[in-house]
This record gives sequence, structure tokens and C-alpha cells, in this order.
Amino acid sequence: MITGITVLLAVAAGALTRVSIEILILFAVAVLAGQLSIGWSNDWADATADAASGRSGKPVADGALGRTTVLVAALVSLVLCFGVGLAIGLVTAAWLVPVVGGGWAYNAGLKATPWSGLAYVVGFAPLPGLAVSILPGHPLPRPWALAAAGLLGLGAHFVNVLPDLAADRASGVRGLPQVLASRWTELSVRVVALILLIVASALVAFAPYAGASASEPTGPRRALVLAGFAVAVVLGLSALRARGRTPFRCAMAIAAIDVVMFTLGGGDLT
Repeated sequence: MITGITVLLAVAAGALTRVSIEILILFAVAVLAGQLSIGWSNDWADATADAASGRSGKPVADGALGRTTVLVAALVSLVLCFGVGLAIGLVTAAWLVPVVGGGWAYNAGLKATPWSGLAYVVGFAPLPGLAVSILPGHPLPRPWALAAAGLLGLGAHFVNVLPDLAADRASGVRGLPQVLASRWTELSVRVVALILLIVASALVAFAPYAGASASEPTGPRRALVLAGFAVAVVLGLSALRARGRTPFRCAMAIAAIDVVMFTLGGGDLT
């Protein structure tokens, strides 16, 4: 999902007409390899805790795969990510460092501390910069885009931990959402997630057209942007009440809608 969103951002910034299709494919491979390395290193790091809490559906915790196997897969994906990134260019490889590094830092121990949210912000906020890094001249993304991506990442972190709050409490995980839940309630975690996700969507919907020189979408384009924002709000409210992994799926759907909303609005990412 994150790979698709990042590639869509690159397309929205003009990658289809400004770079070759080969570069765009290599870019998708690099981003996907980085995301796979994060997911697999997470399974490796959490194998013992997942097995102890009886979490099903994860091959390492279920014993279907050994920890060494998944660690090797994670490392191979990590090498592939940066190898392909360097083949595209130094700038793209540099943007991959915080995106992938944030995920690995989370898995390496930040998840159990109140600094857990920082890993998500560091991992998500640079995604617009990574997306435009393949363009000629390597332009920088606009600040609102970095802010929106960071808020989306932090909101995703809050909804991602919801199904595991009880297990995390038992195993001593004291990440930012877990601390908030222990001091207040689980509902407070959901409310914070809702606020983060809606503010991020509001930035995407309205910030690109706030400047004096920006041209606000009119007619059908404006209607589509407003409709996209409305759907994002509805999904955020759904995540407020949903159970299991549904809130996280809602967060990822909001991120995808935000990218589509921005593309249809005709804004400029750089």
C-alpha cells in the first residue's frame, strides 16, 4: 500500500512524462524492497512476543518460518532497496534512508518507548520528497506535503496498535499510544488518531491552493477534492469505532484517497 501511494505521488508530480518508465519501475522496486525489509524485520524482532501472546497469522510466530529465514529475507531486501536506489541516483538513495531507517529503528526498540511515534513520522514524512527525487533536478517537496505525510504516519501508528493494546501492556511495550491509553483510555488513542488523519487530509485538500500564486481548482475538480475530503472524514470516523485491523486499513485508505484527491485537484507537489 505504501509503495503504491509513493509511486502515485511520483506520477502526480509528473514522473510519467519527465522520467523513463524504466526509472519509474526501478523506483517502485526500491520502495517495495524497503517496505518488505521493514515488515520482515518486524516479524523477526517480534517473533518471541508474538508467539507468547498467541498472535496468529504471522508465519514466524506460528512456527511456519524460522527467525533466521525471515531475517535473511529482510537483509536481502534492505540491500536490494539501497542498491536499486543508488542505481537511480544518490538523491533517491538519500531520501530512502529516513523512510526505511524509521521503520528499522521502530523495530529495533523505539516501539517500546514513548518515542515510538517519532519512527512513524520519520518514516512517513519524507515520502513526498522520495517521490519527487526521481524527477530531473531533484526538486524539493512543499512543506505542507511533508507535514501531511508525517501526520498520516503518526495517525497510522495510533490506529495500528489498537488491536494489540492489551498484549502490549502485558509485555511491557510503552510506546506513545500505549502510554496515552494507560493514562487515559483506549478512546483517547482513537480520538488522537482521528484528529491526525483528518488534519492531514485537510492539508492535502486545501494547503496546495493557499498561496497567492496558487490556482484553486474550480468546477468538477473542486467538487472532486471536496468529495475526497468528505470520504476521508467518513473513513476517519469509521476508524474511531472499528475493531481489529479495520482502523489501520481505514488509515491506509485515507492516505490513498489523499493522493488521488491531490492529483485530481491539479496541485503542485514541488
